[in-house]
Amino acid sequence: MKCAVWGSPIEHSLSPVLHRAAYGALGLRDWTYERREVGTDGFEAALRGLDGTWRGLSLTMPLKEVALAAAREASEQARRTDAANTLVRHGRQGWMAHNTDVQGMVESLRESGLDHLDSMLVVGSGATARSALAAAQHLGARRVVFMVRARPRPETVQHAHAAGLEVAVTPMGTWPAADVIVSTVPPASLGGLTQLDDRPATVLDVVYGSGDTPLQHAARERGWTVVDGTELLLHQAAEQVRLMTGQPAPLEEMRRALAEALAAHR
Repeated sequence: MKCAVWGSPIEHSLSPVLHRAAYGALGLRDWTYERREVGTDGFEAALRGLDGTWRGLSLTMPLKEVALAAAREASEQARRTDAANTLVRHGRQGWMAHNTDVQGMVESLRESGLDHLDSMLVVGSGATARSALAAAQHLGARRVVFMVRARPRPETVQHAHAAGLEVAVTPMGTWPAADVIVSTVPPASLGGLTQLDDRPATVLDVVYGSGDTPLQHAARERGWTVVDGTELLLHQAAEQVRLMTGQPAPLEEMRRALAEALAAHR
């Protein structure tokens, strides 16, 4: 059986490390997992080119919306967020779309000690931001603030209202009080706009692979709780493994393989 992660850029992805570790621990010796550079323009043709040996795909930016559109069916989370980071072969006729980013965010925040929150500040308003909204709702939030350069995407605001969340907007670099900050944008988008105050909060930056982002660095300097993007990666991948293989994910083996890969990159 074949699986892979697709996106652009993709060379930094640690998904192969996690999935291969899971296959080894589960004894799935005939399963493979690769990475492939695929953009939105080439996605449909690439998907059509997959034969019956393909079981699942992990999707990263910028494919989360086109993947949902290509699926024959979609899970409730994928429909609620209008985004899919996972496609699983569904019979002979097509693909089932899932969004495991939501579970990944919830589990990584819970591991940091955040079981319940009242408010969330979301940097950005794209597909990953909508996953953050679903996670916020799951953790009991009442209010979400979007930090964007102009206006948040209307469909994302609509999702926030549908989730029963109060919505506010703040300019880039203005940091109102919130229980948790989730950044879904490239670190360069924030530039020098990371002048945080001393009010304690939790920060989850979904970007990983190049050490601390400027936002993570600023949060650590103030003694805030920092959740690395690799924790989100680990937990969303564990759910992908379960969906693709039908077996519970070996989380500790995956965590150990991830730690070894990160240490090797330092």
